[in-house]
Amino acid sequence: MSAEEVRAIISAPGNDRLTWNTPLSEEHAARLIAACEPAPGSRIVDLGSGWGELLMRLVESAPGATGDGVETDQAAVARGRRLAEERGLTDRVRFHETPAAEWPDGGYDLAVSIGSSHAWPGVTARESTGNALTALAAAVRPGGRVLFGEGIWQREPTPAALEGLGAAPGDYGSLLELIRLAESAGLRALQVTVADEREWDLFESEGPIGRGQRWALANPDHPLHAAVTAETDARRTGYYGGYRSSFTLAYLVLGA
Repeated sequence: MSAEEVRAIISAPGNDRLTWNTPLSEEHAARLIAACEPAPGSRIVDLGSGWGELLMRLVESAPGATGDGVETDQAAVARGRRLAEERGLTDRVRFHETPAAEWPDGGYDLAVSIGSSHAWPGVTARESTGNALTALAAAVRPGGRVLFGEGIWQREPTPAALEGLGAAPGDYGSLLELIRLAESAGLRALQVTVADEREWDLFESEGPIGRGQRWALANPDHPLHAAVTAETDARRTGYYGGYRSSFTLAYLVLGA
């Protein structure tokens, strides 16, 4: 058995219960799309797109808009291409198996990156966030917009929260610190929202924790049963016993 096999079982791309790989409700997503205001014919890029559900909805919201999904996870790209074909978007949404930090194109009307700042390496998570914001600002034309999702501390993290998330105290800042970091990259916050606890609970229940539990119940005699159960238990402990009430994801719609 291997860690890769366990991750494949509980991975997000293979989980049809997840609409997107982030804590986000349908209503919240609709508000983000409305705030981005993609115009007809807009060029949109999602750096770290996963299977591109949010990218496809942004493209669908604007006649003639096109989108580039940039993602290195082959399973996510395969799911994205399948969904684009099912929705008649293959001519408008293209997926590229390229690291986000290496994507060369620019001049976009809208650049998106949700939970993917690690693609721009830094000494700390916060430094990666700054690098990501700088790259996103450079990817859009003057007057363009950026949709950025990043982790923040809602309150001072406890040792259990840090352990559960596998984070150091300085890895993430407050919501205000994230807004200031965006401003330092030349971006101005137009709309700021955060994932609430219900969004997180549903994401974890439908996502890695719930998926692992359901798989273990359905496969009691599988050679990987103990490993999947242990991984699921560690994730459950880290979430419910650690960071649930102190950490969340902020969604910033930014003007360039």
